[in-house]
Amino acid sequence: MGFITKTLTNLHIITIILLLHSSRVFPQSTTSRLDQDQVLRDGEILVSPQQIFELGFFSPRNSSSRYVGIWYYGMQNRTVVWVANRDNPIPDNSGVFGIRNRSLIVSDGNSQVYWSSDSSAARNDLNLSNLTMMLVDSGNLILSTVENAGREEDAIWRSCDHPTDTFLPNLRVYLNITEGISQQFVSWRTANDPAKGNYSMGVDPRGSPQVVVWDDRSNRRLWRSGHWNNQIFIGVPRMRSLLLFGFRLVNVDDGLVYFTFENPNSGPLMRFLIQWNGAVQQMIYNQTISRWTPMVSLPSNGCEEYNKCGNFGICRPSTAPSQLCSCMRGFDPNPRFQDQRNSGNWSGGCVRRTGLECSANGSTSDGFVERMGVKLPDFADRIAGDRGECENGCLQNCSCMGYAFVEGIGCLIWGDELIDVEEFEQGGETLFIRVADSDLVSGSNGGVSKTTVIAVSVTGAVVIGVLALLLWKYRNKVKACQIPCGGKKNGPLVSEVFNGQDISVEASEQLEREMKECDGPPLPVFSSHALEVATDGYANKNKLGQGGFGPVHKGILPGGQEIAVKRLAKSSGQGLEEFKNEMILIAKLQHRNLVRLLGYCIEGEERMLVYEYMPNKSLDSFLFDSVKKVELDWKTRFKIIEGIARGLLYLHRDSRLRIIHRDLKVSNILLDEEMNPKISDFGMARIFGGNQNEANTNRVVGTYGYMSPEYAMEGLFSVKSDVYSFGVLLLEIISGHRNNSFRSEDSTNLIRHAWKLWKEGKPEELIDPLILDSCNRTEALQCIHVAMLCVQSSAVQRPTMSSVVFMLEGENTSLPQPNELDLTSLSSAEMDLIMEGREINVSSNDVTITEVSGRP
Repeated sequence: MGFITKTLTNLHIITIILLLHSSRVFPQSTTSRLDQDQVLRDGEILVSPQQIFELGFFSPRNSSSRYVGIWYYGMQNRTVVWVANRDNPIPDNSGVFGIRNRSLIVSDGNSQVYWSSDSSAARNDLNLSNLTMMLVDSGNLILSTVENAGREEDAIWRSCDHPTDTFLPNLRVYLNITEGISQQFVSWRTANDPAKGNYSMGVDPRGSPQVVVWDDRSNRRLWRSGHWNNQIFIGVPRMRSLLLFGFRLVNVDDGLVYFTFENPNSGPLMRFLIQWNGAVQQMIYNQTISRWTPMVSLPSNGCEEYNKCGNFGICRPSTAPSQLCSCMRGFDPNPRFQDQRNSGNWSGGCVRRTGLECSANGSTSDGFVERMGVKLPDFADRIAGDRGECENGCLQNCSCMGYAFVEGIGCLIWGDELIDVEEFEQGGETLFIRVADSDLVSGSNGGVSKTTVIAVSVTGAVVIGVLALLLWKYRNKVKACQIPCGGKKNGPLVSEVFNGQDISVEASEQLEREMKECDGPPLPVFSSHALEVATDGYANKNKLGQGGFGPVHKGILPGGQEIAVKRLAKSSGQGLEEFKNEMILIAKLQHRNLVRLLGYCIEGEERMLVYEYMPNKSLDSFLFDSVKKVELDWKTRFKIIEGIARGLLYLHRDSRLRIIHRDLKVSNILLDEEMNPKISDFGMARIFGGNQNEANTNRVVGTYGYMSPEYAMEGLFSVKSDVYSFGVLLLEIISGHRNNSFRSEDSTNLIRHAWKLWKEGKPEELIDPLILDSCNRTEALQCIHVAMLCVQSSAVQRPTMSSVVFMLEGENTSLPQPNELDLTSLSSAEMDLIMEGREINVSSNDVTITEVSGRP
């Protein structure tokens, strides 16, 4: 019995000794750190502090080889994001990972080294006993001193500086623009072999940085993102909506910069990687099905393959492969590759039709042809200068083949063939291609001789003369289509203005003909009796509101569909022109953040528009109501802000027409049953031509407090006029105050108050107290910052709506600082002084100006 007791006691002591010994090998099962005198053995793991990543030994599927790697913590299917000894696996499970000679070492049971971080040369002065390695929550493994444990910026060595195939959010990809050095992500050899594969992805810093994928076997480019414009990579115009948050390029010093992709902690798990087959993917983890799903996969179409159409060729996505490629203007298909083109292979590209004329002193008769909406060519060089200097610099350089001036980048020029150009359906930049003088009159794909030009011109003049004669002869029959559905006025409007006066039956019939005979999908025509029945005789109980146009009533059609009927009042300051403008314009616009027109009524003296019914009425009914505004929490307000911004972007850039709204305000934002915003009231809107940036009007329209200074004072309007109004709207939504009704001790309106708080470094005081404690402070402050940029005095200094949308949706985006406030915010009294001496008609709806002469 004593023998047994003694034996058990000895076993107990041995167990304690083993436990004590193992504690020096691995302190605890969930540690994130390993010090100098500790090692990690095969079967043990490090776990990041918030249990996001873990590090340990693993074997790929169908393999017994062992690697040290980092993967997501707790996932059913292991997702490896970094591998140490990828080219030199350990054949068995005797692996050991630890710190030796100031480096991280992967070795086996016989102390044979399979991988080393080789960081010993960097800090020979370090105390060997004062080092630690740590796995942090960004997925980064760092070697540092004990005092700097966990501080990535002070690390001696970081795994993110030596990536494998995966780029993780919040990690940094360094590149030296001056020396042209950047890190490379290299694919796995196969789906189950972590060894270096055939493809790599990195940042090419030439011109402006861009992401490039190479085939390392031939050092050939396979895909590129296009250049970075400080918001997106311009060769991926859909990037903002696809990537959700945002890349940032941060300058360090002496040409050293780094890219990072910031994903908030509350965001979904996300990673970018280059697959073993060369495809670039952005992956999102779907918690519901416990699986990674590709959100973006590039290249996604034939035109995204690098230089698909060869030098001086342009690729445009098409369902027919034979129609993908064409030549730039002034160029013809390379005749040497006719046989290849017949089989759909355009890699031979195009050749210049007429040689350039440029002398040694820079004199030339060459010119430039413009190609809009394209992915700019590869191998650009950036030079200093504005748009004019950019064009002149290229023209005087005989080797310059083209140039572009890109917002956020500046002047880019190309001194060699124009390579890898793709035409986009939406977005893209404008490329100016250098051609000989004789090719400046070319068509899109072929030249036209001067003789042909003269002949066509003479013929055209004759045809126009004949048509003019016919139009004059039959003028009474074509009056009905003097105003196309695009809203541009090619002839006189109906003379009656409907301002308390009767409109003749003939005028009603003419207006109806205009709507029926113009191009575009037909709108349903309602009878006045049907709308009177639907609204119960326009009963007060069904009245939704009163605008500058007239009253709006709720109605119910026989089938049960709810509608909103907008009825032009005889006392309205708005007239037939606004009615026609809104009816014709909005019929052509389709977007989730624009109100939908269902039909119209033109009958006798009645002029009515029928819209989809918005059960939550307009935004001002919530925002400025002390009781209902409680329903507008920050999440709802931010959704409304984003929706308005997207709707404006559609009007300014993405619709078939280019629309300036000119009367954007809180009461013109309607809310559906889910509080989604819908921009309404297009009676004041104007259409811009594709290349038109600014216009002048003798008829200033809009609303006090929302009108930009250059518009109010000079009648100048542009897309930046809407941007200003959006900035005012943004401040009102954040603060819960009307711009013109706001008063404080030292501010006459909300904009001046916001600017004062901004300069004092206290913008958070602008946030509505009802949401101050519950709102996302980062988002709210970023919205205030965007608003201050939108209400800049100068239209040039305001961002475009595409930039605004990006800034709103890109968390922690680096934003420019607004300039000092000048006349940006005008009080009602100041606006009256500006308009002094001018006849004005205003509505009862937030004082909408409907007829004011612009300053001569």
